[in-house]
Amino acid sequence: MINKERAIEIFKETEVLLEGHFLLTSGRHSNQYMQCAKILQYPNYAEELAKGLAEEFKEDSIDMVVGPAMGGIIIAYELARQLNVKNLFTERENGKMTLKRGFTIPKGARVLVAEDVVTTGGSVFEVMDIVKEQGGEVAGVAVLVDRSNGTIDFGTKLRAALTADVISYEAEECPLCKEGKLPIVKPGSRSINQK
Repeated sequence: MINKERAIEIFKETEVLLEGHFLLTSGRHSNQYMQCAKILQYPNYAEELAKGLAEEFKEDSIDMVVGPAMGGIIIAYELARQLNVKNLFTERENGKMTLKRGFTIPKGARVLVAEDVVTTGGSVFEVMDIVKEQGGEVAGVAVLVDRSNGTIDFGTKLRAALTADVISYEAEECPLCKEGKLPIVKPGSRSINQK
């Protein structure tokens, strides 16, 4: 089991929590952003966090772990390594999440879906749909950070290394936009102009 205090310590040590004005993948705006990719620069931390998450699924007869590109690839790999099972990843093709590269999910396979961060859960839901379309069974969801503060219901077991209460806003309701003091940034890219 992952210890919340230790997870927070790791996130602080790796400067994962950014503050400013951010455009999230979901389209929402926030004054904070969890840049989980920074944790993944350090294999020892990725291993420690994944080991804690994997412990939560040891009794669930997981056959494979699947994570969406890009954010879920490394954590999915490390979870699969900890659970000693096969690892796959999905990727977008023409805007649609898909399995490529000859990857398949056997009918009846118990699949753990892994992601670095969830806010609305969009990518996880897309991966879950692929697992079901292939005939697999979603046995759980493991994430490094649950930014929904535990409000997302995937209809299966969900475990997070950290559940964060990071406030986000619809673009038209964003107080940071209304103040106009901080430029909006899409993490991983340069400042963008919001029309």
